[in-house]
Amino acid sequence: MVRFLVHRLLRVLLALWVIVSVIFLLSRTFAPPPLPGNLADGSLAVHTTTPAQRQAAEAELRQRLGLDIPLFYFSRARLPEQGLGFRWQWNGARNQYHHWLGQMGQAQLGNSFRDGRPVLELLGQSLRYTLPLTTGAALLTLGIAWLLAPRLARPSRLRTGLLTLLYVVDALPLFVVALLLLLLLANPDALAIFPSYGLGHEDVRAPWAQRLQLLAAHLALPVLALTLASLPALLVQLTAALNHELSADYVLTARAKGLPEALVIRRHAFRNALLPVLTLLTELLPSLVAGSVVVEMVFSLPGMGRLLAEAAAAHDYPVLLGGVLLIALVRILAQLLADWLYFQADPRIRLPV
Repeated sequence: MVRFLVHRLLRVLLALWVIVSVIFLLSRTFAPPPLPGNLADGSLAVHTTTPAQRQAAEAELRQRLGLDIPLFYFSRARLPEQGLGFRWQWNGARNQYHHWLGQMGQAQLGNSFRDGRPVLELLGQSLRYTLPLTTGAALLTLGIAWLLAPRLARPSRLRTGLLTLLYVVDALPLFVVALLLLLLLANPDALAIFPSYGLGHEDVRAPWAQRLQLLAAHLALPVLALTLASLPALLVQLTAALNHELSADYVLTARAKGLPEALVIRRHAFRNALLPVLTLLTELLPSLVAGSVVVEMVFSLPGMGRLLAEAAAAHDYPVLLGGVLLIALVRILAQLLADWLYFQADPRIRLPV
């Protein structure tokens, strides 16, 4: 098992390096970074009066950001004596990609093009809000699925109505679900139960319980939106797997022994029903991280999703690449967790190397 996980980790890390490298090269090739006039931070935006001054300011800024050197180890150079002719030119280690790899080896993701702040600092600040949002939605989804799946496995009117409702919710895009929650539960014309956007004004002098209550009130609708978007697929799949297991011979034997139906489901059928949905369980957190981009934009939350959306709009590639790398790492860990859970749930499974 350990040998399999080590080999699998090496393979997925290689895939991660290839994916992020391709994104790095394509982003710098087809969408060059912004010039000084487009940068948001005033310390980087140099006011010029003549074209020569502007050109000098742009050259200085590109040198400061490391954009004045070639992009990769080799590039195409124009031959002046042949007009449209090109030749391949070796640039050596003095290129943007090599410099980026060196920063990655030192656990550094560079600095933002917009304000010069370290990317790790920006991601850390945004994760302070994204982690409670995604973790709360994941725990709520798992808890609801754990409680409802045994009840939905038995035929009843509740099962028919609830499954129909789940199919309807699953057909709606996430941003539609978020907007409907805003209109229903944060609208003075309907029910103004929760705040509609942001995190409110946090008073550091207030007691921690009051600040926690304020944070919970502002995160209630975003967590509910992510839960409603991720619950239908998981619950429907888990219910179908549980229905299949309840018709197995070992379940009939347990019932013949006189065990209560709830005990038969919890102790005997539920563990085997988890096998087909383990992949969905481990993909839950990466899916929630991806969905947080939409939810944080709708509810104006200062999380990682909003940070990446703003970085993409501003061509802030260090921040964008750092976010993509973090999401890819979460997905890789989810895949490794799925392999480990399959082995733990059923020791008969043999994992190839």
